[in-house]
Amino acid sequence: MSQPDAIVVGAGPNGLAAALTLARAGLTVQVIEGAQTPGGGCRTAELTLPGFAHDECSTVHALAAASPFFLRTDLAARGVTLLTPRVAFANPIDGGRAGAVAGSVPDTANGLGADAAAYRRLLGPLVRDAGSILPAILAPLRSVPAHPVAVGRFGLEGLLPASLLVRGFGTPEARALLAGVSAHSFLPLHAPGSGGFGLLLTMLAHSVGWPVVEGGSGRLVDAMVGELTALGGQVITGQWIKSLQELPAARATLLDVTPRQFIAMAGDALPSRSARALAGFRYGPGICKVDWALSGPVPWTAAACREAGTLHLGGTFEETARSEAEVTAGKHPERPFCIVAQPGIVDSSRAPAGQQTLWGYCHVPSGSTVDMTARIEAQIERFAPGFRDLILARAAQTAAEVEEHNPNYIGGDIGGGLGTLRQTIFRPATRWNPYRTALPGVYLCSSSTSPGGGVHGMCGAWAARSALADMGGL
Repeated sequence: MSQPDAIVVGAGPNGLAAALTLARAGLTVQVIEGAQTPGGGCRTAELTLPGFAHDECSTVHALAAASPFFLRTDLAARGVTLLTPRVAFANPIDGGRAGAVAGSVPDTANGLGADAAAYRRLLGPLVRDAGSILPAILAPLRSVPAHPVAVGRFGLEGLLPASLLVRGFGTPEARALLAGVSAHSFLPLHAPGSGGFGLLLTMLAHSVGWPVVEGGSGRLVDAMVGELTALGGQVITGQWIKSLQELPAARATLLDVTPRQFIAMAGDALPSRSARALAGFRYGPGICKVDWALSGPVPWTAAACREAGTLHLGGTFEETARSEAEVTAGKHPERPFCIVAQPGIVDSSRAPAGQQTLWGYCHVPSGSTVDMTARIEAQIERFAPGFRDLILARAAQTAAEVEEHNPNYIGGDIGGGLGTLRQTIFRPATRWNPYRTALPGVYLCSSSTSPGGGVHGMCGAWAARSALADMGGL
């Protein structure tokens, strides 16, 4: 491809979504990826033993199932099958008990005892209006939503910290559920907006489920690359771009990188005022992640956990809140809040017959070099006695190693930047269009732009639409 219309740097889900959006509009597109394989945080590899397929980062794809970009993509035609666990997520507490989100709002509420009515009041209207709310959340926050009343209702409740939302619940199970799902925010649970993450993810669980990709998340990327290639696009791997001057001339250049990387790539070409604004972008805590090859299913004490694709292991609301507050304070909790994914409950193709893959991570201070494997395993063993006896092999990465493997994960931050209220509205900086940069024809399309982290492709799709508009293509 001698002179493509557009260059995309980075072949993560957002970079590929940007490339596909441009290619579907008739442009010739070249994608340049530094790693040897495309996918970014959406790759699958044998990290432990032969025959065990582990997702390197993302496994559960609720946002992909709801994303306007992926809804316009014929994934099934390219071999992608989404498998949805009966229980989206569960949060065990001591004593063999657990809160679990499964099926409809009434189904879940019926399992929460005295909190059934409170759960229906909180989630019922949001799930009913999910079709109106989700498109607005996955769009830049710079236009009036098509359904302002529904979106406004979500916004009023989503602005609250989880520590306030939880006051509507009295049972330990319901309170723990809200803590675990809200802790996906990487924010302390008393922070404004932390409750919004929990409400969004729970709303997704009831409306589209929390599915996994059969065979591994890498198949989602394979489908995207396959369509791009069919449209005449090209993906080059193993070529790290350190400066924009290394790129061939193109009408548009889209960068699936963080603001910090963009500043380095642009160098002196970037006006100092713009560089200062982007340098103020804040990154979140990192993760320490462990993958296991297991000889059998995890022996969770609570029955609901054995059917859940995702487990939130932090104990009670108070315990989870304490753990997340310690991470924010730069500490490594002795009993960390952990997110665990067990795709094998619906996808037997990821491991030899009767065996399973499992991964788990906990939040740690940015750039941490501490291996939290023993503490993560202790939390699993706490709620699944006998877990350690199933371990055939493990592979662990500290936060520093997570960034080394994927430079977009600054300090091990897999979300592309902290999800504070300010950085939810103005991401990555205070400007009307979050994708255009101060350099003509150069755009940011990573999860450091709106609408933020997760495998939904909308950062890339919206950035590509901005580029097409500037080129007169829309």
